[in-house]
Amino acid sequence: MVNEVELERVYQEGLEEDIISYLAEVKGITLEAAMDIYYHSKLADKISEGRYGIQYLDYKNLVHILIENE
Repeated sequence: MVNEVELERVYQEGLEEDIISYLAEVKGITLEAAMDIYYHSKLADKISEGRYGIQYLDYKNLVHILIENE
């Protein structure tokens, strides 16, 4: 049986994959470059820490927030 913490971790991993893929698509860059941008961003920290419930926003909106603010 999957507990709440494990479910949240799996959700977060999927969200990060979606963000990175969409960021690469929108900016026309490689997945590796998108990973570098994402994992060095304040957004990644906020998602990882679960601050402000930001991890529950749509990944496309999160990518646009990332582009606009970083």
